[in-house]
Amino acid sequence: MKNIVLTGFMGSGKTTIGRLIAEKLKIDLVDTDSEIIKEFGLTIDQIFEIHGEKKFRECEKRVIERVSKLENVVISTGGGVVLDPENVRLLRKNGVIYFLYASPESILKRLKDDNTRPLLKNGDKLSNIIRLMNLRMPFYKNCDFEINTDILSPDLVAEKIISIHMAKESWK
Repeated sequence: MKNIVLTGFMGSGKTTIGRLIAEKLKIDLVDTDSEIIKEFGLTIDQIFEIHGEKKFRECEKRVIERVSKLENVVISTGGGVVLDPENVRLLRKNGVIYFLYASPESILKRLKDDNTRPLLKNGDKLSNIIRLMNLRMPFYKNCDFEINTDILSPDLVAEKIISIHMAKESWK
């Protein structure tokens, strides 16, 4: 089975939904942000603060190169992974890319008490979310399937992805 690759903005539900899919299909979940944290031994926030976004993205690229070679896993990616076309190319080689969309207002509601997101720390959170989403949206749209997480529970989103994925796998 091809990998299930989840992309989307921070707070769109990638990790939560990835965990549900992995549990239901009895396969492993690989969270690229968790892999980066392991490699650095620091939180994402600390990596940005100490090393900067450039070093973070370099490490993210190495992690993508490694996890894209895995088989039969769910891969939950960081929100900015799609900004590098090579990351998307590698993930697509052995995976189907699902873009989890959530509106800026939903993202704000989900992240309102989260102060660990380095790209949302300065200024108005909603303005930052809208600005970043607008910048990234063309990259997110380079997916195989788009699913709105505003209107469905994480469990229903997971079921929908599994249903789409299994149907796609049976077309081969």
